Amino acid sequence: MPLNTARPAVPPPVGGARPPAPPKPVAAAESAPGEGPSESAPGFFSSTKTASIVLAAVVLLAVVVVGVVEKPGPIAGWFGDSATPSPAATTPDPKPTPVLAAANAQGKAPTAAAVQAALDPLVKSSALGSTVHVSVLDVTSSQVLYAQNADIPTTPASTTKILTAVTALAARGPAYRLATRVVAGENPGEVVIIGGGDPTLSIDAKGQFPGAARLDLLAKQVKAAMGATPITKVTVDTSLFSGPETATGWSSDDISPSGQVARIQALMTNAGRITPVHNENGGDPRFSNPSISAGKSFAKLLGVAASKVVKGKAPAAAADNASAPASAAAGAATTPGQELGKVESPPLVQILDWMLQQSDNTIAETMARQVAIAAGKEASFDSASEAMIDKLRELGLPGDEADLYDGSGLSRHDGISPTLLVQTLALAAGGTKPELSAMFNGLPVAGWSGTLRTRFVTPSPNQAAQGIVRAKTGTLSGVNTLAGVLITKDGRVLAFAIMASATSNASTAKAALDKVATRLVACGCS
Repeated sequence: MPLNTARPAVPPPVGGARPPAPPKPVAAAESAPGEGPSESAPGFFSSTKTASIVLAAVVLLAVVVVGVVEKPGPIAGWFGDSATPSPAATTPDPKPTPVLAAANAQGKAPTAAAVQAALDPLVKSSALGSTVHVSVLDVTSSQVLYAQNADIPTTPASTTKILTAVTALAARGPAYRLATRVVAGENPGEVVIIGGGDPTLSIDAKGQFPGAARLDLLAKQVKAAMGATPITKVTVDTSLFSGPETATGWSSDDISPSGQVARIQALMTNAGRITPVHNENGGDPRFSNPSISAGKSFAKLLGVAASKVVKGKAPAAAADNASAPASAAAGAATTPGQELGKVESPPLVQILDWMLQQSDNTIAETMARQVAIAAGKEASFDSASEAMIDKLRELGLPGDEADLYDGSGLSRHDGISPTLLVQTLALAAGGTKPELSAMFNGLPVAGWSGTLRTRFVTPSPNQAAQGIVRAKTGTLSGVNTLAGVLITKDGRVLAFAIMASATSNASTAKAALDKVATRLVACGCS
């Protein structure tokens, strides 16, 4: 992902110091069902390559990697993003712990008895309802510090995306890119655009995701390859994905055009959005048929009428010609299936950053399908769920403690145990698998970024965890969850998952979840 602007200096390390108490807090607004407030911003590292090098170095030093990142707002400008700036945070910016700070593995370890004494009153809060599942794990020692219904799967909501991120990274690797190709159709003048499952594809430079592959650049390649041959028809091939386009357990209110997710197709622009803008509250209007809408946008760039856009499949020869350079066809007659152009997505790790930061359900479903494709399975909801669980088992995790119907957590049929979430987080944070550690680039930071930008505000003691807790939120009607990692005052890294499935008020439930995480930060519990 090219950068032409120097980055501002990274804030100096603060040694894990807590941020100063901000002025009178303003309570975060309760968001629409599906997910809480989120930040429309790219990943934390302006260079994925740089991030990978830093991560590798940390692993070689055999330390636990838990980073806190730079404020996402300005990053949009560094990428040349022309989107409207995000609203100001409800509290002053917290002072973050160091970027990729090495946790002190020699710090005094908490004891299970002390953690239980600290958390029991909070877990019993009426704001969390009658059904609460919790697990807390010391990452360095792998000691379970707290467990309540920990091995019993419960509705995870968007904390499901932690499993999606980890399995996608394990299956594909952080540097993997998704290709959108165009090949010659069966008849002269016909072209076929083949969806490669890239949800971040943009029409032009004004897309939702900075640095995304672009249809206008793809159209330029195709025009050059076709030479004097007029383009008369555009066929849209979405055969990479199969099966239903919506998952079992999704509410009709969740699905486009006005909901939380688009129909899952192998070709779309801006994750199916009609306008390339992410709304912090409520749904993002999405196309009812994302692939055809993308095909029509592509046709317009080629000078082809929208009426000449149809769904279909590329000629059989397309797979054989996948590596043929488009320039070879310039000015010459094309053969069916001959590649005319190709654009590639940013690295997978960047796409996952966007998925986690914005809690983008559409991206999550396309990433889950990559796990299935990598395993040689069809790219459907059922196969993606099966492949994710298989990959978790392959990583030595308790995959049997997950019952998945999608990769986003929108389905109310999903079940994940807190134990599986904390063990997954601990594996990624432990440094033994650097490709998984890349996930932490995208996890929101308390009071700082993504869906936690306006969290950890009220009650005021929760502000002590701003800049220290890094976690994925989950919100459905009556369900509020939080799972992530934090650094205690003694420098120990803890993985935690708190899952409440019978809440009555989302705002008070979120504050109660934040209070549990804040207590872990402040409590030495030794």
